[in-house]
Amino acid sequence: MSETTARPGRWIDLANPTRFLALSAWLTPWLAGLSALALAIGLYLAFTAPEDYQQGITVRIMYIHVPFAWLAMMCYSLMALSAIGTLVWRHPLADVSLKAAAPIGAVFTALALVTGSIWGKPMWGAWWVWDARLTSVFVLFLMYLGIIALTRALDDPARSARAAAIITLVGFINIPIIKFSVDWWNTLHQPASVLRLDGPTIHPSLLWPLLVMALGFTALFFTLHLSAMRTEILRRRVMAMRYIAARRAERKPV
Repeated sequence: MSETTARPGRWIDLANPTRFLALSAWLTPWLAGLSALALAIGLYLAFTAPEDYQQGITVRIMYIHVPFAWLAMMCYSLMALSAIGTLVWRHPLADVSLKAAAPIGAVFTALALVTGSIWGKPMWGAWWVWDARLTSVFVLFLMYLGIIALTRALDDPARSARAAAIITLVGFINIPIIKFSVDWWNTLHQPASVLRLDGPTIHPSLLWPLLVMALGFTALFFTLHLSAMRTEILRRRVMAMRYIAARRAERKPV
């Protein structure tokens, strides 16, 4: 019996970087296509959706600001799962996932802060206020930058992976603070209006463009994440080959 027959489904064993590279190479173009299609449809729906009766045309920035904010938290949650994979299961790709996700999460968080400030100026009369939601999201941005700096500061890959995983898990406490800050404290942000136990409170004409845009940006995130993971795997292979070549050169007699 062949090895493939003896272990059905072995081709999806993502613990093997080679199999992951093969699967991600097939999956990435499909995710990119889904992202482009969803964002194109979402932008059309966003620009043709009715204006809000209170916010007017300024509500249209919601269609990019809210997905950015969602993905900023989702990316960090993915990094926390990767950190568990590093510390508990020592999955060979967990650290790759965490390191690849951090810069993407930092960009989405920065975009959420910028678009939120642009939206807040006409609504609140100020570009920035130190309320609980804004402050906790800003802390999330700083945490992303700290993790990125940490992964690049340590030369030992094992120490870097462990330190980044621990810091990521410690910082995960900020995610529920961001989520429930509008419920725990008096903030300028409105309470949750989409993910609610009693259903969304947004009118369907405004909700559907938002969901389509969220789908497009989520597909974009995974496209970027898989591409970054592939780049990191190949970078580590090149570094390993250079290390082996250097060791062989040292052993070679003059």
